[in-house]
Amino acid sequence: MLNDDAALAVLAALAQETRLRVVRALLRSHPAGLAAGRIAKAVDGTPSTLSFHLAQLEQAGLVRSRRQANSVIYTAVPEALGGLMKYLLDECCGGRAELCADIARAAMSGEPVAAETCCGTANRG
Repeated sequence: MLNDDAALAVLAALAQETRLRVVRALLRSHPAGLAAGRIAKAVDGTPSTLSFHLAQLEQAGLVRSRRQANSVIYTAVPEALGGLMKYLLDECCGGRAELCADIARAAMSGEPVAAETCCGTANRG
């Protein structure tokens, strides 16, 4: 379970264009992961700045690395994103996060969710 500081670290790590693109590229290649050079190509980044960004993502718990022969392979940590979502929605609807299921479904489908459908407000009328 995330606390405020951990959630802020994850959000700060994602609040930068290259790092956000890296996480998305690693999620697309999950669970196999990608070598740093392939990540650089995928995000149109340079290897010199990519190592800084990967370190930031690893420190925030969004990325893991492992040595494979002469390469370092990076993988996304989807549980970290799930933890962030749980943290953000934990107090949704007065602590009844199950009422915010429409938000989770909308996020996965790409469909917008009307504000009145969250927390059962559409049924209160």
